Amino acid sequence: MVYPARLHVTRTLNELVKLLPLEDQTKPQVVLLAGAVTPYRNDTDREMPFRQESNFYYLSGCIVPSSYLLLGYQSGTSLASSPSIQLFVPQAEPADIMWSIPPPSLEAASATHEATSVAHPPALHDALSTFLKAYPDAIVHTLPRGSPLFPPFNEDYLAPASNVNANITDAYLLAALHRARMLKTEYEITQIRMANEVSSRAHEVVMRLLGKGVRGLIQREKGAGVARPLLPGEWLIEKEAEAEAVFVASCRREGAVHQAYLPIVAASTRASTLHYCCNDKEFAWGPVQAHNHNHHDEQPLLANAHGNGKDIHPQVLLIDAGCEWNCYASDITRTMPVGNGGKFTTEARAIYELVLEMQKLSIAALKPGLHWDTIQLLCHTTLIRGFQRFGLFLSPSSPSSGSWNSAESILASGVSTAFFPHGVGHSLGLDVHDVPSASKPAKNETIGRGYDVVNEELHRYLRLRVPLEEGMVVTVEPGIYFSPHLLAAVRASRHINHDVLNRYEAVGGVRIEDVVLITENGCENLTTVGKETSWVEGICSGEL
Repeated sequence: MVYPARLHVTRTLNELVKLLPLEDQTKPQVVLLAGAVTPYRNDTDREMPFRQESNFYYLSGCIVPSSYLLLGYQSGTSLASSPSIQLFVPQAEPADIMWSIPPPSLEAASATHEATSVAHPPALHDALSTFLKAYPDAIVHTLPRGSPLFPPFNEDYLAPASNVNANITDAYLLAALHRARMLKTEYEITQIRMANEVSSRAHEVVMRLLGKGVRGLIQREKGAGVARPLLPGEWLIEKEAEAEAVFVASCRREGAVHQAYLPIVAASTRASTLHYCCNDKEFAWGPVQAHNHNHHDEQPLLANAHGNGKDIHPQVLLIDAGCEWNCYASDITRTMPVGNGGKFTTEARAIYELVLEMQKLSIAALKPGLHWDTIQLLCHTTLIRGFQRFGLFLSPSSPSSGSWNSAESILASGVSTAFFPHGVGHSLGLDVHDVPSASKPAKNETIGRGYDVVNEELHRYLRLRVPLEEGMVVTVEPGIYFSPHLLAAVRASRHINHDVLNRYEAVGGVRIEDVVLITENGCENLTTVGKETSWVEGICSGEL
């Protein structure tokens, strides 16, 4: 399948023209973009993993390092329906062939890319000069120049525009790209769907290995670990790093080159750290303190756990991880029981099922036109009512409480943000936290939120604050956390039954996250790995 560059270019340039002053909208438009360059480790010649810059990839489908792109467009002309797309890929040098995989030939690149022409970068100067001679009033657009957020730009390539005093601007292109990328094409949905399927299987692989360990089905053969290293079938997951390694290996085995972000693999109370990426601790063996949170100072609780006859302390393992497929992201979180025979403790199960309730209600509500802020409010309201059922939040039915402890009053107080501090989800596409300027505009209209009184504390960390549209892909990831740092601010809250809170703090944190496509009348969940409590426990206990 040829990457639909022409469709993406047309979408972007249509959005670009809308952003321009009225007098500039009918003028010719030129876009000049630089692709990413191969990164190297500091002060060495050793390559680091290369991944194409997302905007360049969106407009070209090209993953060749050090490439350039020149686009030409004009409303009301043939260039509107068929924009000029000139791709420039580096020429293969002898050293490239000796040390690495060389860039494709011009013929090969032409066959695999939707481009009007393909040439080498030195030809870019003349190509821009030719276009500006034909369209002397053209406006030249770039991404923000000099910004560390985008690939370094060879200013010499802009010389033809500077020499004729062309209007060169970086004020519009990024916003146009973000808006175009917000709504996914069929090709993009196919890639995101595949990324989620591969990542879903990787999550299940980790769970099933945990279950095999519980059932004693993972056995070392004679000499394993002494005369030879352990083979994959002999791996027993007892550390965060081992769970991460299995997840990444499963994705890589299926052909996924990159993870969409650094995996978060947090066991025990470390699951209360939202972006915990250390992934370097053993599971907790034996008693563990509820506030054992400072992972930098924490020492392994048991250095030689395998086969010592001790049981893993009951705890949760939170894995927030997803691969890329052809540069398109997935983002899935599953929280699973470790220890306790692969079953949640009473408190962990209660929190897990409340988070699952938050997520199910959210997904059921999704449809075009719904403002995302309402989903955030729904999650906080559901959390509060669940905590009142547990007795963790006082409720009006308690003898010592009144209307000040209604769900509405607790919501207005903002105390629930100590337990659910982040946003319920974000846009997803070429980047895991996709198109920020389009997802969270500077001005957030309140129309459609569905409530009158707004406590902005509930929305502080939201990455998505717009009405939903068909074709958007978003994550839905509610969570409940017992972080000592966040709880410090509400230790004196009169809304909390602190004796009950003490029972729950050892849970650490629970998050459940799926990737969802907004459809014409609702949504489609693209994440295929299970999440029902009975299924997760059945897999992690080895019973299923």
